[in-house]
Amino acid sequence: MTATTLTSLAPDAAPAQVERPSRPRRLVSRLVGGLVITAVLGLAALMLIPAALGYQRYVIVSGSMTGTYDRGSLVYDKVVPTSELRVGDVITYTPPRGAGPSGKVTHRIFSIKLDRNGNRVYRTKGDANSTPDPWQFTLDNRTQPRVVMHVPYVGWAFAALGIKQVRMLVIGLPALLVALSLLAGLWREEGEEARLEGARALAGESPEVSLP
Repeated sequence: MTATTLTSLAPDAAPAQVERPSRPRRLVSRLVGGLVITAVLGLAALMLIPAALGYQRYVIVSGSMTGTYDRGSLVYDKVVPTSELRVGDVITYTPPRGAGPSGKVTHRIFSIKLDRNGNRVYRTKGDANSTPDPWQFTLDNRTQPRVVMHVPYVGWAFAALGIKQVRMLVIGLPALLVALSLLAGLWREEGEEARLEGARALAGESPEVSLP
């Protein structure tokens, strides 16, 4: 007797729908990760490239140069021969001990005079100050850092990087985002493959049965 083939009597099952991750959600995740990585790379470029070209970096933390270099600005100084300094140049220097604030100051040269020994005596002024600085000084070195350019407000980020916990976060966060992105991608691929197999099982025919 010829074998009879039986097939499923049930009506054709509709293919199961496979839920894919929300496209806007994926775009937002990629955008946030891209912005974080771009910001980190941008800060690294602002730090490393100028340093490789010989520029010195300073963060403006006071308001005496507001309007020219606001607080939080990052200024770049180029070391030039002291003899090239002129009135109007902005320099970064250390005021005489006991005469001014501690640490370095970035101010504009207000005047240059010669003392009785022929040495150049400088006086500076902050652009936001109404009067020149009360101290005068000489520059004993043959070279002096002079401001050549600046980037507004980026200095706050560099100041924050001086904190150990912030540095660890900046270094670890991009790596964590990349790892999470890879894990999420693997999880989605496995989930989609499992759903597709289930959909094929529901949409396919039942196994063939041979009768004697």
